[in-house]
Amino acid sequence: MSLKEQLMEDLKTAMKNKDKLKKDTITMVRAAIKQKEIDDRVELSDEDILNILSKQLKEKKSSIEEFEKGNRQDLIEQTNSEIDILLNYLPKQLSEGELTEIIKDVIKENNIDSPKQMGILMKNVMPKIKGKADGKMVSKIAQTLLSKPGE
Repeated sequence: MSLKEQLMEDLKTAMKNKDKLKKDTITMVRAAIKQKEIDDRVELSDEDILNILSKQLKEKKSSIEEFEKGNRQDLIEQTNSEIDILLNYLPKQLSEGELTEIIKDVIKENNIDSPKQMGILMKNVMPKIKGKADGKMVSKIAQTLLSKPGE
């Protein structure tokens, strides 16, 4: 079953079960998929849909930061629930330890030894972790690994 079909099935189930949050979250994702298909005049593959899901996840996480600044606990809880729903459709997210190992391997493979080579590192890491981790976390770990005391 394709990801698009899975979303449709889950939408039907959410509607039958009167699960408003899940219905709204899936509807939002399906709208983003439909918009992309119309804009590009293509049928999206599962990989393209994963990219959209990753983007939605990233937007939700940044929304949480804004809600925390505004002290809106109700919106934080709702957004966390939406994130949980989105995570069901994405590949299992990598832990910080797993991510650190992948980054260390890429640093070794490409002989990267300074923060100035961050672009090369990111270019080689991102395809390996597509949809499994947030670029912001990758960047943070990479900066920690590349920064050396005394520089």
